[in-house]
Amino acid sequence: MVRQRSIFSFFLVLLATFLISCGGPGVAVAPPTYTATQLERIQAYVPEIQAVRDRPIPIPGNGLHITQLGHVKDLALAMTQVLGNKQAIGQIYNISGDRFVTFDGLARASAVAAGKSPDAVKIVHYDPKKFDFGKRKAFPMRVQHFFASVNKAQTELNWHPEYDLISGLQDSLENDYLANAKDKAEVDFSVDEEILQAL
Repeated sequence: MVRQRSIFSFFLVLLATFLISCGGPGVAVAPPTYTATQLERIQAYVPEIQAVRDRPIPIPGNGLHITQLGHVKDLALAMTQVLGNKQAIGQIYNISGDRFVTFDGLARASAVAAGKSPDAVKIVHYDPKKFDFGKRKAFPMRVQHFFASVNKAQTELNWHPEYDLISGLQDSLENDYLANAKDKAEVDFSVDEEILQAL
């Protein structure tokens, strides 16, 4: 399923490149801007791993940084809504989930997606400035607020996300994480252990 999503994303990029190269009017549909490497780290990390494996979840700072996630299917649907839509010409649309969540809230939502109580999640906050992990990443997301309003896309494109945070996490858990047996794979928790031992 991960490979299918990667191929689907690749074709969306090819389609957008082709349409732009044709010299037609442009429309930009902007998902949250993480690099491919960052997205892989987020998918590999998202607290489902710890929630499924009953491990403490180290979260940098106070856990109150706000972020936002969206599902690739919702992004694809939004892109189809601009085709043939004259009102969309020359516009830029933010596409993501329509709700924001704190890092702590994301950890708890991941537990719910994994069928566990959000109260059972053991969150451990740490100061990332007190650690030198070298090139290793302790947390896959930027330790800053990172979100955007999708209201313009909802109004002008008559687009609404099909997936909310929990259903998107459940889909990721079932169709990516569990379907690829990542729950049985060996995971390097050495950075987590380094954080936990220092606290």
